[in-house]
Amino acid sequence: MLYDGFGSEGVPGEEAENRLRNLMWTISGDYALDTKLDVESYERSKYISLYDAVKQGAFARFYDKNAFALYLVKKVYCGADERPLTELAQLCVDTASYRRIAEERPGVPELRNRAFSDLLEDSFHRMSATLPGRIKIALMKNSLYGNEGGEKQVRESVARILKLENAYQADADVAEVSRNRHSCGCAAETKHTTTTMDIIRTVDVLYNSLIDKSFERKHGGLEQVLSVTLEELREFDWGDFLKEEISEDALDQYFNQMNQAVTTLREEADEEPEEPKQAKHRVLLIDEKAAAKMYSYMELNFGRSYLTKREQEQKNLRLCRGAHADCSLYFTEGILENTVLKNAQYVNARRYAEKNKVHFQNNRNRIARNVEQLSDELRRSLNRRSEPERQMAYAGTIVPRYLWKVGRMETPGRLFEKTLRRSNSDFAVDILIDASGSQRDRQSDVAMQAYILAEALAINHIPLQIISFCTFWDYTVLQRFREYDAPREENRRLLNYVTSSNNRDGLAIRAVGDSLLQREEEGKILIVLSDGKPNDIIVNRPNSRNPRPYYGEYAVRDTAYEVRKLRSSGVCVLGVFTGKETELMAEKKIFGKDFTYIRDISGFARVVARYLRRLLEEDSANF
Repeated sequence: MLYDGFGSEGVPGEEAENRLRNLMWTISGDYALDTKLDVESYERSKYISLYDAVKQGAFARFYDKNAFALYLVKKVYCGADERPLTELAQLCVDTASYRRIAEERPGVPELRNRAFSDLLEDSFHRMSATLPGRIKIALMKNSLYGNEGGEKQVRESVARILKLENAYQADADVAEVSRNRHSCGCAAETKHTTTTMDIIRTVDVLYNSLIDKSFERKHGGLEQVLSVTLEELREFDWGDFLKEEISEDALDQYFNQMNQAVTTLREEADEEPEEPKQAKHRVLLIDEKAAAKMYSYMELNFGRSYLTKREQEQKNLRLCRGAHADCSLYFTEGILENTVLKNAQYVNARRYAEKNKVHFQNNRNRIARNVEQLSDELRRSLNRRSEPERQMAYAGTIVPRYLWKVGRMETPGRLFEKTLRRSNSDFAVDILIDASGSQRDRQSDVAMQAYILAEALAINHIPLQIISFCTFWDYTVLQRFREYDAPREENRRLLNYVTSSNNRDGLAIRAVGDSLLQREEEGKILIVLSDGKPNDIIVNRPNSRNPRPYYGEYAVRDTAYEVRKLRSSGVCVLGVFTGKETELMAEKKIFGKDFTYIRDISGFARVVARYLRRLLEEDSANF
């Protein structure tokens, strides 16, 4: 029999939410409990929604959900990756809560198994792509079919999580024995139940052993995590972690978000986060006092510029025209390289850099293989390019077999052979990477792919510059990770790649193209990685001319104009599109035929290498 009288009919909208909330309140016994419920998935699977409501009520009743959420927030503050941490927490919360509520409510086991069946059918492929997902699959199969095999790491993790359930079951057995002994005059034994701290310890051990094995060495153990104070948490910028626009204290909002996340079963698709409601078409008004402080603010939050103020002003006067009038450029190597103050933004950037490094270490063997393969392919193309090419000419080395034409033909034609040698390094490459907030979900993968490409090009001594761009206020920030002729060691700075804010693609392409055109190499190549959605706010400075809002068709046309302008100057421009298929038409308008769409960012380095090989092996006229 299924739980609490819910029949098989679908319950739409508000009625479904009311029933789910009543179910949660009934289980928890706390009618003041206010937790966001998963009503969206009710139409797809009512069992998932119902079981989540049961689990939320059970967790709030038997454990200290606020203490657990606070641990997760502190762990993220210390540098943990939110998504796998939350996924592991969900599994531990489910296991610890299930047995306790099942003792009281006989319908829960059947409801749980039906929810698990729907989840496996709907999200198996998505879950199997990650280690926490495979552990989740193994736990669900264990509940449905009994003990299931799998990779050793998964089996060991499942066994550790099930101890939270088995501990309670063992405690129940001890309690029964105690009651029997008490009835016959024997001394009663103490009953020990699974506690909130047991769940915290289990999550912490799983994260440190599965996701980030260097976490304790870099950030300390559980004791250090729990010692983080509320003052430290409140000083941190939680805005980038919030799924909705900030409407209250950011820490409290993130705390509530984390509290809700650990009791849901539904798998979220890897979709790009929607733009905050206030971000699109927004106008930011600032007064003269705020405007005077903007440059200092940029230094504090993006690091000192590697240009002097005068050099930057000269670039702004020359480049910030037309659609980008009243805008500014800010050239930096990042807050971690040129720190002014170790503020919240610095801590945030360092934490993301640590995540990138962990991702790098977890994939170092694959990175090494890809670098070796791509560098070998480029080397072969360079060797073919440098091979001498012979062609007939009006001057050069005479070809005896054609001398018979002299005196016998009015126009004997070319009688000489000329050997042409092309340098295998007469070109330079720029890679421009979108670092706006829309890239947040694939941040570590973008850094890794850019590193693979940088290594392959550096091994072959190809001049390469890598720059990311985002826009904050009316500043387009260009963060340089490596210069054209920098040593290979600078490629590691790509692990400092961090995403935030908006993107003014046209101005970024104009600025990077300007530096590329100043190179002496005959061939010039620009690779642009973006989501195809130029989008920036308007900053109304005092006495500004208030340029048109930079979004939609206007922004697409401007970016396309900058691409065409560079191509007419002899620069080969390739657009690599990582956005949604609905934005493909905008990308085509911007880059024309020379663009490629990659659904998986892991293909970025290979796509670019293939484009470079094609350019290298074609006739030199292409440069």
